[in-house]
Amino acid sequence: MNKFKSNKSKHIKKRIESANYENSTEVVKDPSRIHAQHSQKLVDELKVEIEKGWSGKDSNRSIKDIISTSKT
Repeated sequence: MNKFKSNKSKHIKKRIESANYENSTEVVKDPSRIHAQHSQKLVDELKVEIEKGWSGKDSNRSIKDIISTSKT
């Protein structure tokens, strides 16, 4: 067994023993679930901001004006 696999097995065993997880499948799936939740939260927040932009008043500034302002 290589070192990576050994460390991974030890980590999974430790997580199960901590009583936070019932089996190795839960330990492996949890980071993916957390990542998916975080990603969805970001998408939802972006949708809110995009809607604010679409429903807000029009700007007289050009795209070049906006870009040049953001670089300073």
